[in-house]
Amino acid sequence: MNFTRWSARLPGTQRRAAARSDRGSVPAARGEYEQQPDPVTDIPALEDLSVREILGALPALAALVYGPEHRVAYVNEAYATTFGPRPVGATAAESCPELAELGLLPLLDQVLRSGKPRTVKSRKVETPDAQRETEETTADQKSATPPGPAPRGERSYTITCTPVDCRGTGGVLVFAADVTDHAEAAERLRTSERRHRQTAVTLQRSLLPQELEQPDDLRVAATYQPGGGDAAVGGDWYDVITLGAGRTALVIGDVMGRGVRAAAVMGQLRTAVRAYARLDLPPHEVLQLLDGLAAEIDASQIATCAYAVHDPNEGRLIYASAGHLPILVRAEDGTVQRAEDPTGPPLGTGGWLHTSGSIPLPPGSTAVLYTDGLVERRGEDIDEGVASLERALSGAQGSPQVVCDRLIRSLGIAADHDDDVAVLVLQHPSRTGPDAELFHNAALDLLGGIEAAPRARAFATGVLASWRFPVELRDLGVLATSELVANSLQHGTPPMRLRLRRTDRRLIIEVTDGDDHLPRRRRAEPVDEAGRGISIIATIASSWGSRRTPGGGKAVWCEFALPN
Repeated sequence: MNFTRWSARLPGTQRRAAARSDRGSVPAARGEYEQQPDPVTDIPALEDLSVREILGALPALAALVYGPEHRVAYVNEAYATTFGPRPVGATAAESCPELAELGLLPLLDQVLRSGKPRTVKSRKVETPDAQRETEETTADQKSATPPGPAPRGERSYTITCTPVDCRGTGGVLVFAADVTDHAEAAERLRTSERRHRQTAVTLQRSLLPQELEQPDDLRVAATYQPGGGDAAVGGDWYDVITLGAGRTALVIGDVMGRGVRAAAVMGQLRTAVRAYARLDLPPHEVLQLLDGLAAEIDASQIATCAYAVHDPNEGRLIYASAGHLPILVRAEDGTVQRAEDPTGPPLGTGGWLHTSGSIPLPPGSTAVLYTDGLVERRGEDIDEGVASLERALSGAQGSPQVVCDRLIRSLGIAADHDDDVAVLVLQHPSRTGPDAELFHNAALDLLGGIEAAPRARAFATGVLASWRFPVELRDLGVLATSELVANSLQHGTPPMRLRLRRTDRRLIIEVTDGDDHLPRRRRAEPVDEAGRGISIIATIASSWGSRRTPGGGKAVWCEFALPN
């Protein structure tokens, strides 16, 4: 049966259908409704949107100026809320002081002339709200009311100026985004980095020698400049160590890496160098000990180091290098020589036997020890930097400090240099006239067995008298000479040699022989017939010591300070 045709015959069915036709069409089923707009296909036309409504709803500040005088055409609600309403038609210079404070008036001229947008980042300006907060805070403090949070004061904006066509003439749309929170976070980060850097710099400077030791025969100066382009400093260090008997150790090094950790490792290595130097070992043995210590301190930290010893009796620098740049020596005539070989790997690598080399350091010469920050440049081979340093050193004259400063300037080292720089300059001056009279040497070969002792005493007596020492000092010098010679004759082997040396500050007595057994001070018993020589030396002399000599054998020495 056709249900539709049958139901149409029921009473009232036709009347209800007619009523529906009069009211309009009704969905035939419950799921059919009036068609809704499609958000994908039914896109509103851009010309239907109001620019004023869009700019007015923005949380950022927006202003429109036109003409060469930058007259105000419009400011949005956020702008008016921040700086107050601005009269339309007034010039920006008169009605918008905040634009002048932000430095935007010249920028508006540039945008109008070039027709290109310009952006400036994080410009600060004080808003009227911040000014009111400051005044209210001051009033609260005067009324003894507990103050609230500190006013924010200045606000920071990133501003974009875009050229637009306004009323048939050139205009500029000023769009300012509030970046105060970002700027404050960046400033806090910079402050933290500066504080971290200052901590590292303070630590490193405290670990460097506060005052360099000044040897009798050398003039020494050093300069350290931390890098300015990074929040962290490196591990550059230098030192000057007097070894006794007129000998001087000079050391410079660089710990790879940055920050407090590098500075701490540097401090440990510098302390270790001073301790090993007191043993008066050859330079290569000092570096050998440092190599093992560096690996124990921190296997991930690698350091370079150059260690040199100056002996005035030899007129040479004996040195060893662990991956460090070559020492440069400038002769009195201006020629520069490199101490290039031998050079071993950096400290902390292990498995290498370091060796020592030598380079002449005659009177009138200048030697320079330095770290890579002085000569290394991005995009340039480091040998070119060393060559530039050689050229600068060849013309550098004056005191060691003057030479340091000239080298720093010649190599273009400024306060914002991106790496630490350490420079150590030593000079072996040429002495003439009265100054030369304060420095003398005398030596005697000890031949003939026990007969050498009286000859040594007679030699010392004559030499010290010719140097016009006081009688008391002459007697002490002869006594020390007798004890040192007697000790060498009893315990040493030929060849034996006595050397007397005076400087402007001390008398040095040294005896060398062919036996490498170093003497030590010990307490002699009352019944002992020997063993008191070194104790006597330690009692009457200002200082004493011993060391092994490079060709085998030893040297035993003592010093007496000269009266002022």
